[in-house]
Amino acid sequence: MSDSDSANAPKKLFIKTYGCQMNVYDSERMGDALGVSGYQQVDSPEGADMILLNTCHIREKAAEKIYSELGRFRPLKEANPDLKIGVAGCVAQAEGEEIIRRQPMVDLVVGPQAYHRLPKMLEHIKDGGHVVDTDFPEEDKFTLLPRGPKAKRAPSAFLTVQEGCDKFCAFCVVPYTRGAEVSRPPARLLDEARDLIERGVVEITLLGQNVNAYEADGWSLARLLREMAKLDGLERLRFTTSHPNDMGDDLIAAFGEEEKLMPYLHLPVQSGSDKVLKAMNRKHTAESYLRLLERIRAARPDIALSGDFIVGFPGEEEADFQATLELCKEVRYAAAYSFKYSPRPGTPAADRAHVDESTKGERLKRLQTLLTEHQFDFQQSMVGKTMPVLLERAGRDPGQMVGKSPYLHAVHMKAEAGLAGKIVQATILHSERNSLAGKVV
Repeated sequence: MSDSDSANAPKKLFIKTYGCQMNVYDSERMGDALGVSGYQQVDSPEGADMILLNTCHIREKAAEKIYSELGRFRPLKEANPDLKIGVAGCVAQAEGEEIIRRQPMVDLVVGPQAYHRLPKMLEHIKDGGHVVDTDFPEEDKFTLLPRGPKAKRAPSAFLTVQEGCDKFCAFCVVPYTRGAEVSRPPARLLDEARDLIERGVVEITLLGQNVNAYEADGWSLARLLREMAKLDGLERLRFTTSHPNDMGDDLIAAFGEEEKLMPYLHLPVQSGSDKVLKAMNRKHTAESYLRLLERIRAARPDIALSGDFIVGFPGEEEADFQATLELCKEVRYAAAYSFKYSPRPGTPAADRAHVDESTKGERLKRLQTLLTEHQFDFQQSMVGKTMPVLLERAGRDPGQMVGKSPYLHAVHMKAEAGLAGKIVQATILHSERNSLAGKVV
């Protein structure tokens, strides 16, 4: 390759994404923005010209895990001093300048509200400088992001419609790392949805830290869903993650009235104890949550429910934990996510007296045993049923495809690769650990 060819060759960009679907969406948009600056994404950090870690601050010791990951990139930086390394996302927002102090090889730190400025940041680090941008800008980052070529997309896509949270749960860092609730204008969202459809997308999941708090130009989330359901070529809609206090009548009604809105709802409760819920600043009770689920199931009887649980929150006693188990037995979640409480610096719960680790671990094991039993029962209830499955990608075995059921199950079946992006009718043959096996009919 000549010197001129080498100079014109695309630079290699490796992005590693941690955490939620919103980070997946953000990573896609960062990749688009850097694509305009001549970067092409690759699957490995080896040989990359830029490494970007898009971080999450929700899990325990999130920052320390990122510092450890950065340490593993040190030999790559030593071998290639021109390699640029960036940290983005919520850990970047929380740690800021501290990241560069602890890992001087990092070239840039960018918060989740400022990544539209990445191309400009690259100009500043060309000569070996460092850039930290963790501001909460007034401009709409989505509008200002550079756009690359319109590449073909996978059949399913995420679309961020709302960011931030005003709930200030005592355990959560989101209000501090993502900021106050902001909803994107509906006209822009509909345009972006049309663009996704043109690129092969048939299922869109609307994202937000508190997505059902969406409100822009007088539109609620329910109205946005109803308008998106009218788009030609769009076959399925989903949304996540929701807060119980923002499940309005119009949104509940949409589950029963909009055929394209899939019968799956992730609605975290966190605890079954009113005492713990109050300490968490959740502003709902276990009883109000259960009555809400009754209304949702009345609107959509076949709906699959999933939830989040925190075990061992400060002040949780055995009776409180038993209340959580009883709530789970009443709801019987199709899927659920459960974690031991771990403190986040700067949150109200961080300085409270903690439940000891052995008790937290023992309770978590008991809860997960119950939740796994319910998940298995729900998957078993699918066996023998015929349902529409969206085929998305090739499976591990030749001639196998992996699709998605209306209830968010992965479904494995024999199918031609050319059917990717198509919805087929499939009979479920049996349930596996975290998926279903089906047959095209």
